[in-house]
Amino acid sequence: MELTAAGPIREIHTAGIPDLAWSTGPISYEYHFGGRGLFDTIVAGSWMLDGSLFGADTTTLAVEGAELLGMEIGMPGPEFAERRAGLGPIWKQLIDDGDLDWPTVKGVLERSEKASWLNPAVDAGTYYIHALAVTPAARGTGVGYRLIQDAIERATESGFAKLQLDVLSDNPAVAFYEAVGLELLAETRAPEPMAYGIPPEYRMGMVL
Repeated sequence: MELTAAGPIREIHTAGIPDLAWSTGPISYEYHFGGRGLFDTIVAGSWMLDGSLFGADTTTLAVEGAELLGMEIGMPGPEFAERRAGLGPIWKQLIDDGDLDWPTVKGVLERSEKASWLNPAVDAGTYYIHALAVTPAARGTGVGYRLIQDAIERATESGFAKLQLDVLSDNPAVAFYEAVGLELLAETRAPEPMAYGIPPEYRMGMVL
């Protein structure tokens, strides 16, 4: 198994990225997007677009030959908002092509705004892990540990003072993050997402 920057091999692994991204918070993404169809389209489009939220340019992949085992998407904290805005061209293209109407997009944006209160702002000087996921077949084999340790090492070498991430409080990954040294920094709730069934979100982190 090796870890590699995703950019040069993005086209090989495009099909597997939506599954990995979805696995990090299914109920949250269902609330945002209304199901897998639109979510998969947005993530696949973002994967090919540098500067966007799920862009390959900010992703490290764990691979074994041609097999995708896992991924870590991480960035400087303030870049998160910029990359979210970077999804705009994908929405516009879907509307222009007639694949999506504006009321649907408006609904996603409104729900995303309400859910954004679950995620505190990330300070400058903080490396933010937007998504870390391992395929079902590779879980329990150390892939996740390798990915997060690599992120910690890269963040430290790059001069970041902190590393942080957000995770739903009922996600089994909470125990994993605690085991590698992250601590609970905040627990956030938002009324409408919680009414939908989204549990409180944990901001977890460590000083590097």
